[in-house]
Amino acid sequence: MTSSPLVRPLVVEVDGIPMSALLAEAPHPRAVILALHGGASSSRYFDCPDEPDLSLLRIGATLGFTMLALDRPGYGQSARFAAEISAPATRVDLAYAAVEQILQSRPQGAGVFLLAHSIGCELALRIAADERGKDLLGLELAGTGLHHHAATQEIMNARPWNGTRPGRAKGMRSILWHPAHLYPADVVGGASIGSPGPAYEGTVVDTWAARDFPALAAHVQVPVHFSLGDHEMVWQSGPAALADIAARFTASPRVVVHEQVDAGHNLSLGLSARAYHLKALSFAEECVVARGQAALRKVM
Repeated sequence: MTSSPLVRPLVVEVDGIPMSALLAEAPHPRAVILALHGGASSSRYFDCPDEPDLSLLRIGATLGFTMLALDRPGYGQSARFAAEISAPATRVDLAYAAVEQILQSRPQGAGVFLLAHSIGCELALRIAADERGKDLLGLELAGTGLHHHAATQEIMNARPWNGTRPGRAKGMRSILWHPAHLYPADVVGGASIGSPGPAYEGTVVDTWAARDFPALAAHVQVPVHFSLGDHEMVWQSGPAALADIAARFTASPRVVVHEQVDAGHNLSLGLSARAYHLKALSFAEECVVARGQAALRKVM
């Protein structure tokens, strides 16, 4: 990149719960991109230390978007409140309130576009499926799915999903960072962006693919872009899997699916991260244009 926009941490308080985030502002934003990280990580997933070329926040701000990466409820400054904010409705309200506080005095351009990765897609879909979600510009989901890849299913069948078995953790870590050559060497394993995950995510994993994902997808009323890496090993990928996922968004006016070449599960941390980010931001820009065209039609 020719310039490196300032990425700064901030904290707001919602009903006594501190909510932390990373913010990279554009002076006159096209829109705001709200990014939600996956499990066992943090908002740093979108601004990996010492890897500025992989940063969604920096490239987005360079292209004219204000970029906001929120530490999901139970992560960052809210980690110590994880047990009392575990209910889905509570987490949705916390996210909405935190974003409102952060953006209330800042220009938002055409509105807010929501982007999420892996288990962060659970909160993103709940936000988008909520009545308030119809005002979003659009939605980007990545690194999730409806059916687990065979390698992942074998690990999950062999050991309970509670994060306490070293063998399971090691097995999943190898899946999440496969193949290693698609990532910078200092990124593999996620030590620089890692964070303990809240206990409620065990329940999210148990109910996500079979029940919650399809149920929530049917209530999303905004354009959707869905991405998987061509080397994804957590979730089944390929044309049939992507078509099945797209078909679940029955209320969305537009659904686009994308398989990112040379990418594993962690699309925003791989060597192809810049390509993926440009694709996602291009869709967000299309949503900005569509919002402008809709506004023009109303006044004509």
